[in-house]
Amino acid sequence: MSNFKLHIPFPPAGDQPKAIESLVQGVKDGLRYQTLLGATGTGKTYTIANIVAQIDKPTLVMAHNKTLAAQLAQEYREFFPENAVHYFVSYYDYYQPEAYIAHSDTYIEKEAQINAEIDRLRHAATQALLTRKDVLIVASVSAIYGLGSPAQYEKVHIKLVKGGKEDRASLIRKLVGIYFERTNADLEPGKLRAVGNSLELMPVNERAIYRIVFEGEEISLIECLDPVSRAKTGEPDSLFVFPAKHFVSSEEERKHALESIRAELDERLEQLKREEKPLEAERLKRRTLHDIALIREIGYSGGIENYSRHFDGRAPGEPPHTLLSYFPHKKDGSADFLTVIDESHVAVSQIGGMYAGDKSRKDILVEHGFRLPSARDNRPLKFDEFEKRIGQVIFTSATPGNYEREHSVPPEGKIVQQIIRPTGLVDPELVVRPINETGDYKGQVADFIIEAEKTIKGGGRALATTLTKQMAEDLADFLRQKGIKSEYLHSDIKTIERIDILTAFRRGEFDILVGVNLLREGLDLPEVELVGILDADKEGFLRSETSLIQTIGRAARNILGRVILYADVMTGSLTRAIEETDRRRTIQLAYNKEHGITPVTIKKEIKDIAESMRSEHQKTVHSLLELDAKLYQEDPKTFMADKRKQMNEAVEALDFETAAIIRDEIYTLEGKEVPEKKATRARTGRRKGR
Repeated sequence: MSNFKLHIPFPPAGDQPKAIESLVQGVKDGLRYQTLLGATGTGKTYTIANIVAQIDKPTLVMAHNKTLAAQLAQEYREFFPENAVHYFVSYYDYYQPEAYIAHSDTYIEKEAQINAEIDRLRHAATQALLTRKDVLIVASVSAIYGLGSPAQYEKVHIKLVKGGKEDRASLIRKLVGIYFERTNADLEPGKLRAVGNSLELMPVNERAIYRIVFEGEEISLIECLDPVSRAKTGEPDSLFVFPAKHFVSSEEERKHALESIRAELDERLEQLKREEKPLEAERLKRRTLHDIALIREIGYSGGIENYSRHFDGRAPGEPPHTLLSYFPHKKDGSADFLTVIDESHVAVSQIGGMYAGDKSRKDILVEHGFRLPSARDNRPLKFDEFEKRIGQVIFTSATPGNYEREHSVPPEGKIVQQIIRPTGLVDPELVVRPINETGDYKGQVADFIIEAEKTIKGGGRALATTLTKQMAEDLADFLRQKGIKSEYLHSDIKTIERIDILTAFRRGEFDILVGVNLLREGLDLPEVELVGILDADKEGFLRSETSLIQTIGRAARNILGRVILYADVMTGSLTRAIEETDRRRTIQLAYNKEHGITPVTIKKEIKDIAESMRSEHQKTVHSLLELDAKLYQEDPKTFMADKRKQMNEAVEALDFETAAIIRDEIYTLEGKEVPEKKATRARTGRRKGR
């Protein structure tokens, strides 16, 4: 019996059964590399879900951005509702890495803003890997970055048993030792509080309060409570509590690590002295001794990850522990899990490019005395290290890159095509129109607006892709001035807000979404009937054959889908993209005719895929925004005055949580930055005071 319980919404169809059978057999035959060359809308995710259920191994699915990863995680949860499907991405809402610019003598200190909910999801993922076999993790490139040792993380966990010997004071000390924080206020993940003869804590991986009741030096009761209502939801006999941070070590290991750091410092200072670099030596000495003091006193420092090699006991140059280290391995050390690299034509090169950029920045910091040489070992994996750690891999893409094609050949691999859509949908109709104004023709923007208005009038939505972020913002602004509800999407917008924008777009809260590069791979937007690719003949990364095919695919989930390519010159990429689209149309039309299929638009329930990443506070604010949207639109001035009155009344009643929720709703509606980033900004008016 498989550990994975696949909920089948419909049986595999089209060429899915053949693809599933071939790829499963390839895994069983021990093939190292396989590629699923699947056209957009053919159900590649469903195919992979079937393979996971049959192979029955923990699985890592890697995506090249957080938005796509969130969508995939939601889809896999629907396929495996009884199993452990988790989401693992970078937990930073904002991250400015530590850096030094030598020519201007400018030191940039690390500045980071951690999203507590994403941090909780990361802990949930690693804990599931250490405690279960039915685990599927959807991860971004964060999976190849340094993470604490899984052996140490697992070793220092605390097991609490009803009837077990334990006193409250010693348990508090143990929890503080694994980085739990004491509080007298509301509990958050990784915090605890003492209440009478009991202790309450919220594990770092879930939103639940556990109440441990003591009778003398014995645990008499363990209760699970709802964090809001405090209603009892369970009474477990035991509880496993993992550390509140991934970088964790015992007191003895910490002592050895500090000795090792000090020895490296002395060696490096001698080297800088020989090189006659007194400024760098003094800078390094002061900074490192400060970190050593903090680690000795409280077990942690802001830059502790730079000393990870010393805590892990690794040799210089040895790769760090990463999420891959938490997956199961065989006795010989080889990977015992399946890896799927989604949209591999982008993800593979992204994975391969991480190490060089990190090394360049670290080399400068080390050279100028800001960090010890061992800081270089706090790094992402090199590509060859990544390859050694993933075992068997399946690449999925509508446009596989050279790497996948070269590796997925016999005897080590194979390429499996999945071109036919079970829905019968055909690749969208393509039209090429000029960019510039000629005669009565007013140019690409004016033409796109005319076509988009026709689509919107019929109840559809439209996408427009530009070449730069500024162009995307300006076009969205211009469309709004024309009375068309529109938004833009690009990499400067935070993870949760990106997902909120896409959800609002699918719900019809606005009609046109303008983007640069995020509107290409993998996004499932069946409501889109029109895609306008501006400046389609500007040969380059954003208008390569691969990029054009991927963008064209955004209109492939709707029976009315069509794409307008604005170009004055037929480039090689443009010609090949059109030829490949026509080839796939021909295959699908022949299949439909043979099987008597009438194409239908994909119907997909609109879900808030960002829900799991929000805190309880954010969820409440988000719910209020949805409930109050109509009232606000009818009379904004009166509505806001009433909200401010409610907020002041809550403050007078000392109900500060309610006041904070109302305050954040007001800030969001006004387009202001919410204090402490507790809620996303309004979907409109994000820039230039709009």
